[in-house]
Amino acid sequence: MASGTELTPGEYITHHLTNLKITVGDGGFWTLNLDSIIMGWLLGIVGIGTFYLVAKRATTGVPGRLQGFIELIVEFVDGTVKDIFPGDRKFLAPLALTIFVWVFMMNLVDLIPVDFVAKGTESVGLHNWKAVPTTDLNTTFALSLMVFFLTIFFSFKAKGAGGFVHELFTAPFGSNPLFWIQNFVLNVIEYLSKPVSLAMRLFGNMYAGELIFILLALLGTSWMWLLPSAVLSAAWAIFHILIILLQAFIFMVLTVVYIAMAHEHH
Repeated sequence: MASGTELTPGEYITHHLTNLKITVGDGGFWTLNLDSIIMGWLLGIVGIGTFYLVAKRATTGVPGRLQGFIELIVEFVDGTVKDIFPGDRKFLAPLALTIFVWVFMMNLVDLIPVDFVAKGTESVGLHNWKAVPTTDLNTTFALSLMVFFLTIFFSFKAKGAGGFVHELFTAPFGSNPLFWIQNFVLNVIEYLSKPVSLAMRLFGNMYAGELIFILLALLGTSWMWLLPSAVLSAAWAIFHILIILLQAFIFMVLTVVYIAMAHEHH
């Protein structure tokens, strides 16, 4: 990457917020943000690998620090799922743990200074590289659509096809034919609003946080503002840790809530 002094402020910001894209076929819909895909898979593998190694080396005696930390996360997530969904958690608890850890790790990359990542990718010829997958709306919508399809699947599983369709037209105003259209419209809006709100909440918070880091880094391109920029960046990073953790927790909890609601009968 060219240094911030070689770019105008607008070019500097645009450079850091531009994905590395590849086009499949004639483009259009099949334009893939390669950096988001690679970073998402890489962080997922790191997360799975860490948990696998800890589980493989786990002892029944006094656990080490890493094992204790992993056990704390697992117990916390399982307890949270149990409070929301008291039924069978064989699928839901591992799903919640996967989402929490994966989203947290993708968010955590946001704490790496923006120019460190850019200079590293520039050295191998990649001029655009957004390192934080959750600042890409495609990533957050992919996650939320997964939750949406799981919600539909568990609704069918719990109620059957007939029960699912019946609920679409009879809840929440009752089974009177005069309310079928209103019920259907409201239920469709409710189903569609869930993935949209999930995706936009995570994307909006992480994108805003990344933009603030970029603006602070831009401030530090002047020697006079280098120290204030470093201090402000450190302060924002400390505060941003809470946002990173909170957004992963919210995404996990809402996923569990939506799937738990899918099991309910009206």
